[in-house]
Amino acid sequence: MSQLSAEHATDIAAESKVFDPDCHPLFREVPSSVEFKKLRKRLLRETRQAISDYKMVPDGASPEKTKWLICLSGGKDSYTLLAVLMDLKWRGLLPVDLIACNLDQSQPGFPQHILPEFFERYEIPNLIVRENTYGIVTDKLPETSTYCSLCSRLRRGILYRTARELGCEAIVLGHHRDDALETFMMNMFHGGRMASMPPKLVNDEGDLMVLRPLMNSSEVDIEKFSKAMEFPIIPCNLCGSQDGLQRVQVKNMLQQWEKETPGRLGIMARALAHVRPSHLHDAQAFDFVGLRPNTGEKGESDQEPCAAAEAMTEKLFGNEF
Repeated sequence: MSQLSAEHATDIAAESKVFDPDCHPLFREVPSSVEFKKLRKRLLRETRQAISDYKMVPDGASPEKTKWLICLSGGKDSYTLLAVLMDLKWRGLLPVDLIACNLDQSQPGFPQHILPEFFERYEIPNLIVRENTYGIVTDKLPETSTYCSLCSRLRRGILYRTARELGCEAIVLGHHRDDALETFMMNMFHGGRMASMPPKLVNDEGDLMVLRPLMNSSEVDIEKFSKAMEFPIIPCNLCGSQDGLQRVQVKNMLQQWEKETPGRLGIMARALAHVRPSHLHDAQAFDFVGLRPNTGEKGESDQEPCAAAEAMTEKLFGNEF
């Protein structure tokens, strides 16, 4: 996040607060500004849109039948995820039972009191799971290695097991738009494939959904919201403390693009939902072999699509072409 955005988020948090008894406990004392109200409304709208577009809630869902495990790490993204989903449920817009779950990975110095106190204060159903994944990761990998991959696999396996034990249909993660773009660029740069974080998928065993309802929301908005809500952030001292990670490099690159051309990340995110297989090179995604003239089987356009060229042509010649 840029320094300007961080300072702006701090300004929102410093504003006067209003007490509202007719809402979820998380929102009973929040900033009174119009800006915060717009931010909250935007996050709610974007989350509802993602839930609707990708049909995250099954037909006939109810709190008695449908249960989600909200994975809470103690970072800004997962706090925001929890708050937005709780807000939607309070408003009657999410017919799902929600359980917040934190995986305590036994990291040295981890403040074990923060999340239990947070859950109790805001009356949030929760479960704390304690597993020494920190010891496993540091034992298996040298200090110079990147821990993210192994740590993520261990963590995901424990969360799947917990979700099954609680009878949950899905685990819900706080990944957002910028995470998806970073993953897309990393897959393209380092994996030689075009793939990102899906907003909805089924796990390998086929018995649990993995949902990402914040996929339409920007990290800038989430940072502002988190600061305004004054969430007790818990820093990650495992992978988050390692320098030079590929994801950090990609994040910095994307942030620089956004700084140079505001709005660019939003356009790139929309591209993930507007794919033209006929204008890519994957013969498994599009039937190039069977493509012949006058057969009715053709690409989506007979012209090579280039947004930059189209914009320049329109700028130079208007509607002449």
